[in-house]
Amino acid sequence: MTTGDTKNLLRQLPAIENLLNTQEMLDLQAIYARPLVTEALRDVVADIRNNILNGSTQLPEHTEYAERTRQKIAEKTAPRMRPVVNATGTVTHTNLGRSLLSDAAYEAIQQAAQNYVNLEYDIATGSRGHRDRITEPLLQQLTGCEASTVVNNNAAAVLLALQTMARGKEVIVSRGELIEIGGAFRIPDVMAASGAILREVGTTNRTHLRDYADAINENTGLLLKVHPSNYKILGFTSTPPMEELTELGAQHGIPTMEDLGSGALIDMTTYGLPHEPLVGERIASSVDIVTFSGDKLLGGPQAGIIVGKAEWIEKMRKNPMMRALRVDKLIIAGLSATLQLYLTEDTTITERFPMLNRYTRSIETLHTLATKLKAQLEPLFGEKVSIQISETYGQIGSGALPVETLPSIALVLEPAGVSAEMLAAQFRNAPIPVIGRIKDGLFWLDLRTVYEREQMWIVEAATQIAETL
Repeated sequence: MTTGDTKNLLRQLPAIENLLNTQEMLDLQAIYARPLVTEALRDVVADIRNNILNGSTQLPEHTEYAERTRQKIAEKTAPRMRPVVNATGTVTHTNLGRSLLSDAAYEAIQQAAQNYVNLEYDIATGSRGHRDRITEPLLQQLTGCEASTVVNNNAAAVLLALQTMARGKEVIVSRGELIEIGGAFRIPDVMAASGAILREVGTTNRTHLRDYADAINENTGLLLKVHPSNYKILGFTSTPPMEELTELGAQHGIPTMEDLGSGALIDMTTYGLPHEPLVGERIASSVDIVTFSGDKLLGGPQAGIIVGKAEWIEKMRKNPMMRALRVDKLIIAGLSATLQLYLTEDTTITERFPMLNRYTRSIETLHTLATKLKAQLEPLFGEKVSIQISETYGQIGSGALPVETLPSIALVLEPAGVSAEMLAAQFRNAPIPVIGRIKDGLFWLDLRTVYEREQMWIVEAATQIAETL
């Protein structure tokens, strides 16, 4: 097409205002706001203009503009947060929303969302109450703490605790516990933001009680221990137990605190998982404050939980920062429902907690699923994609049990005509995105977090993809 032909076609593009006044576009404006329709129409015309500049020789019919505009509006108004299939092998995947909630937590959140609730209202006295009273009795029973409060995540919990307990004072912490969590968020940075002064002791792999004792001075405000929930140092290592730190703190009148990170309320070894320190064990060691996450191993909504001595919790509640960090009624509803499930621990606990169920699924169950899914996918792909069943390893994820792996089963897809990266992109762009991983030039679908619903979504995605290969 010559330059003159291109210019002629561009001149024939109808004006936006003229298009907006056609009956088809007026019908759209009766459903959607005019600015949205106008914006979508401008995108349609821009696409047509780009196609002409790239060699297209045709203009759409006038009636097509409304249909294309409708499609653009559908794209613009589609939910930004969408369900996806997590076939990555990382069970608690931060980028994919971390923990799935129990039915009880879901129902509690739904009820709180659709009704007025007694969030800060004491029904017995008819006066204002504190929102912590909803979760505090549960945490007292489950951990043995004197008091508790809840903020929006564990980093916030650490920030609030450090600022309340040691602002302007030195906080003694082992050099081997100065961890970095997701998003390059580091403990030293959190400490600096709190106004506390970092005092490192010991070495990367070995810190002794005497290191803490030698560092204590008149400006020491806190002895801090950080559980390395997202990494592990192996080999020639040493660190004093919390009991020794609390005793040292008591001798010098210095409070103690431990950040447990993921946090566990029950013994994970009961369910075939590696040991994680229990919050209740730390409270029993007389530590002043313990912080941990509400999701991850606990299995509730994202939150930062602070438990410990009542005098410190009360000071945190009065900290002006508390209002910026506190959680809303939905988080409190979901968290309290989650905590209540722990009060009735029995043999069905792995069924009531979706994440615990995913951590503990048997290899036999996963192999059966792999066989069924392979039989569904092979007729769709034919010779276009080779599918094998393979043993693999996943992980709990989100900083919980960092070096421990979960044996798993995966479907390994090897496309004949396209790259594994291209196949992965096609699965990601399915109506329900399927997220796997690339390994050794192959596309892997780890099945540890795949159930009947996800199996159906994978088949639906494969059906669509097979038509394009």
